[in-house]
Amino acid sequence: MIGVLVSGAGTNLQALIDAGLPVHAVASNTPGVSALERAHAASIPAAVFDLADHPDREARDLAMAAWLEERGVSLIVLAGYMHLLTPAFLERFPGRVVNVHPSLLPSFPGTRAIEEAMAAQVETTGVTVHLVDEGIDTGPVLCQEVVPVEPRETLVERIHAVEHRLLPEVVRELCAR
Repeated sequence: MIGVLVSGAGTNLQALIDAGLPVHAVASNTPGVSALERAHAASIPAAVFDLADHPDREARDLAMAAWLEERGVSLIVLAGYMHLLTPAFLERFPGRVVNVHPSLLPSFPGTRAIEEAMAAQVETTGVTVHLVDEGIDTGPVLCQEVVPVEPRETLVERIHAVEHRLLPEVVRELCAR
């Protein structure tokens, strides 16, 4: 069973739902985001773990991990989740936390990958699905796909289209193991 962590619109969450994957819980660090509406529309239990409601990130992450475990979640998918997870969270789901990132890692880690790829004037960038470790986009790569940078005006949409296809494919493979 899959738990999805979100921070925003939830388009990658929607791709997982549309692919018929067993998403059983959605957790967000941000109240009021569209991803929570997507979870509600799909009748998936959802909860907000706002950092302001906890003494620190570790306490927040432990509460979130406990909530996910109570729902039988065994695989965590970060779908636009914009916080680093603490070691305490990762230890609860060893080797079972997956992220999708809008570049060909190790190039352009972090939150501004698309902008950095364009500023670097590279010809190609892409999408990476990887396991999460304690670093910033440093975990083992599971799958990558190249996306040409040009035409620049459609790069974001083309990267999202690859994310929406590639993430469900990799998650489906992980669920089959």
